[in-house]
Amino acid sequence: MAFQRRQFLHLATGAVALCVLSVGIFGNGAWSQSARTIKVVVPFPPGGGTDILARILGEQISRAQGLTILIENRPGAGAVIGTEAVSRAAPDGNTLLVAAPAFVISPRLRKLNYDPLTSFEPICQLTSTPTVLLVNSASPYRTLSELLDVARARPGSLTMGGIPGSPLHLGFEMLKRTANVDMTFVPYAGGAPAVSALLGNHVTSVFLPYSGLEEQLKTGRLRALASASRTRSEALPDVPTVAESGYKDFETDFWNGLLAPAKTPKETVSQLAGWFTAAMLVPEVKAKLVTQNLYPVGMCGADFGAVLRKQYVEYGRIIAEANIKAD
Repeated sequence: MAFQRRQFLHLATGAVALCVLSVGIFGNGAWSQSARTIKVVVPFPPGGGTDILARILGEQISRAQGLTILIENRPGAGAVIGTEAVSRAAPDGNTLLVAAPAFVISPRLRKLNYDPLTSFEPICQLTSTPTVLLVNSASPYRTLSELLDVARARPGSLTMGGIPGSPLHLGFEMLKRTANVDMTFVPYAGGAPAVSALLGNHVTSVFLPYSGLEEQLKTGRLRALASASRTRSEALPDVPTVAESGYKDFETDFWNGLLAPAKTPKETVSQLAGWFTAAMLVPEVKAKLVTQNLYPVGMCGADFGAVLRKQYVEYGRIIAEANIKAD
């Protein structure tokens, strides 16, 4: 398994490097200016993972390219306010969006003035943050299979806490259908109250991003049964994935990606991809990101667009089947 982890990290780094090489070939000389201000809109409040990511990369790109990267927080309405503002911006590369899964979820919950698949040009998926299914350390469940076996034998008796309308709420609904179990979702306003409920034995399990859970896992207060990543997480190398636990192709990570308004020139998109992926290859930058549980991905262009389309379809299906409504 150690070999698999090293191989995955090598492949991930290689993917980022390949993206840098390709955009360097196609984007060289395009849209290159020595004095330019680029506004990066973060549709969330300051201090969160998406905001931290934008500021770390913005600082590095400013140094490397001699540009001014201005981070603008425009939170509200499930990331809709900031996202809509970017959709209306001029397609000149001067206004960008750092998005998260809400980008493809919010349009499935309410009618909006933009389309996530046609109103933007996908630049790159920048990072991924592992998500984990957790139980209280005093719980009798030591594997995901044990938890789901009981849920299957006693329909409706087990509960899972999480944030309503979040990608992990949808991931919970996906898991229920994939495993053919009946569990009850218990909504909480955020990860902290959900974890408090789990520690107090008010819910059987929670499904949350790994960020903020390190201390409880290290001290043994919580037990991770599975991660929802495509492969085992660098942060949790001994925790199997849901797919490894018998549910093939199950994946629901928390990601961050970079987008531009639709009709931004391809050369500009290519150069932006090169700047951002190159920034993530800088050792001290990568170290800062990993400290925040933001693991570089560097999937760019059409590949990132395909991921967005796939999630938009999958989340739409789950929202419809589970009859999930906007708050």
